[in-house]
Amino acid sequence: MAQFPAYPPPPPNPVSIVGPQYCAPYPVDLAIVRKVMAITDGNFVVQDINGNILFKVKGAFMSIHDRHVLLDAAGKPLVTLRQKIMSAHDRWQVFRGESTDSKDLIFTAKRSSMIQFKTKLDVFLANNTKEDVCDFKVKGSWFERSCVVYAGESDTIVAQMHKKHTVQSILIGKDKFMVTVYPNIDYAFIIALIVILDAINKEDSGSGSGSIDMSGIGS
Repeated sequence: MAQFPAYPPPPPNPVSIVGPQYCAPYPVDLAIVRKVMAITDGNFVVQDINGNILFKVKGAFMSIHDRHVLLDAAGKPLVTLRQKIMSAHDRWQVFRGESTDSKDLIFTAKRSSMIQFKTKLDVFLANNTKEDVCDFKVKGSWFERSCVVYAGESDTIVAQMHKKHTVQSILIGKDKFMVTVYPNIDYAFIIALIVILDAINKEDSGSGSGSIDMSGIGS
């Protein structure tokens, strides 16, 4: 079993962003199974440690906006993730349900800078309109699946990823990695961040421009 730093004391109140039902008083381990050769909708699913599907991700590829929908196990849309066109720092907006109306905005995420050799995202909740200080920050190497989510500008970890390779996953063309979400942190929110990281990585890889973190190997 992977060794992580000692868990900090859980926040006194659950940090609910998508919904309180996704805040557990204990650490939650999730497996993201991404089909490497996916062409159709549903390019990855999220499972618990027993293999039960908790979330599915549906993409809309033939649209003006790069857009994805996070669904629960029953297929109910939880959030819609949309890339903001003509934004300087690859800004993504996340809305409740299938809405893209500003009144339903939950949070936005953007790259910390335009040129990056590592993954760095600043995350701002909808009520943080000034955006002087981010509410969450993502750092690490997406290529190595070793990103860490921090609370604001602090060193307090709220979730982190680690890769899991199996012979089977390689043979059937699936990329599987794990995410540990710390106590009282909304794990649907953490999965939404991973969807954004995945989309940005695909965009960089396809554009031929410098990948977010290909140079982060061996860090």
